[in-house]
Amino acid sequence: MRNICIFIYFSVVCINLQSQVWVSDKGNGDYRNPVLYADYSDPDVIRVGDDFYMTASSFNCAPGLPVLHSKDLINWQIVNYALPELRMEGVEPADFFDSPQHGKGVWAPCIRYHKGEYRIYWGDPDFGIYTVKTDYITGKWEAPVLVKAGEGLIDPSPLFDDDGKVYLVHAWAGSRARLNSILTVCELNGDGTKVIGEEVLVFDGNDGVNFTVEGAKFYKKDGYYYILAPAGGVKTGWQIALRSKNVYGPYEVKKVLAQGTTSINGPHQGGLVDTQTGEWWFMHFQDKGAYGRIIHLQPVTWKDGWPVMGINDGNYCGEPVLTCKKPDVGKTYPVTTPPESDEFNASTLGLQWQWHANPGQYWGFPSANGYLRLYGQYYPCEFTNFWDIPNLLMQKLTAPEFTATVKCNAVLLNDGDKTGLIVMGLDYSYISVSKQGTGFLLEQTVCKDAERKTPEQIAAKQVLKAPRLKEKGLYGTDVNDLEIYFGVTVTKDEKCYFSYSCDGRKFQSFGESFTVRQGKWIGAKTGFFIMNKTKDTNRSRVDLDWFNVKKTNI
Repeated sequence: MRNICIFIYFSVVCINLQSQVWVSDKGNGDYRNPVLYADYSDPDVIRVGDDFYMTASSFNCAPGLPVLHSKDLINWQIVNYALPELRMEGVEPADFFDSPQHGKGVWAPCIRYHKGEYRIYWGDPDFGIYTVKTDYITGKWEAPVLVKAGEGLIDPSPLFDDDGKVYLVHAWAGSRARLNSILTVCELNGDGTKVIGEEVLVFDGNDGVNFTVEGAKFYKKDGYYYILAPAGGVKTGWQIALRSKNVYGPYEVKKVLAQGTTSINGPHQGGLVDTQTGEWWFMHFQDKGAYGRIIHLQPVTWKDGWPVMGINDGNYCGEPVLTCKKPDVGKTYPVTTPPESDEFNASTLGLQWQWHANPGQYWGFPSANGYLRLYGQYYPCEFTNFWDIPNLLMQKLTAPEFTATVKCNAVLLNDGDKTGLIVMGLDYSYISVSKQGTGFLLEQTVCKDAERKTPEQIAAKQVLKAPRLKEKGLYGTDVNDLEIYFGVTVTKDEKCYFSYSCDGRKFQSFGESFTVRQGKWIGAKTGFFIMNKTKDTNRSRVDLDWFNVKKTNI
């Protein structure tokens, strides 16, 4: 196991965190949607006793398969990741995910609890369907198991039936299989780890109505088999429900949730869950462009055996809510939100952080001394832009508008070595400082259509005036430890503005506004990097003292 694993085996600390920029719980018994204004795409949720657990797609990011916990479906915390790194059976070459594989990797997962074990199933569109399990959800998960190899197998959901049989429904990715909008069911072995039956077509969305059917979830209730699935596409689609008395069908179908007259586009793809008091709820995503696929919660009413979602039922199809009474779980719980700010005081990395690829051994280390230290990595020989740079440590955008600031202490050893704060997506921009002779150069860099290998452009640059320096010895020479603060403000119109400070008190705006853009199947992210300009030079470093997310002043 790589040394970097110290980053991502965690001890769960129960602290009630509360965001300064987005809170769903209104504090009066109601909540507002979204319950999570962050890119937890393709969510699925279960209840085990009094606890709710959610997971979501993570694609090429590591660690992968986030596990979130709640007591009331409104107030959530990240408690673990099921995949410390992306190393799975059948993936060739084995180091495939050591470089950024944008849009690949962990697609729509499904979480289940069966016979004392937590299971997550997901589809990798290039390699097949996988499952991973544990009996302690906040502990270490077992190694992933390849359930079915193949290209284009996505969005799996198991059903552990009353008679001991196990079934799996999944969709097909047109980008790999050259067919899509169909759902098939097959039988698994008794422990749900291998396909043992033939694929059976249970629904074809190529009917001129329910195109782009995918993201299925399998349930059984009151003698009916139910398959819930989105249709109509990510940005503009709806949720359908299929039901049958036979696992292989034929299935009836109804549309049960659509945008209607609301502003919530594409309300679909998620998980159905009940509370201890008998209520039913549906957690799903909404595509919000640069912010990714943010998470909403809809009340569910069973009508004639159909799960009608939202409100204003019309022919079994509801509309999403913006505000609603919180789920009845028998108790009231404190307001809490996933972490955003970080003091970097712990010996483990905060759970909000992910790399853009499997982390390398010496990319960086957490420290109980009050900082996170990152070491400079070398630019590839044919560097064009940051799209293929793996050592980007980032977190999701978590509100429609916010200001994030970070305090850095950088030891830049060689001319051209650079560290900075980045907002990353298909387009990206960053503010950085690099060593230039005996001084330092401040720059804003912009890249449009990074996936297409478009070169970076310098939007603004200036020599850093009056830098705060401390001399220290390193490698037998005296070097300068530069203290600098970077800031970025993101506004509701998806614009971002960079700033910097040499003393942490007076921030100066720098460069031009930049329009934030989503990544490949993920929302935009913000975070850090440090790069060495020349290979085989002594590695520069940056210590991140703190990272704060707060309400914007613009």
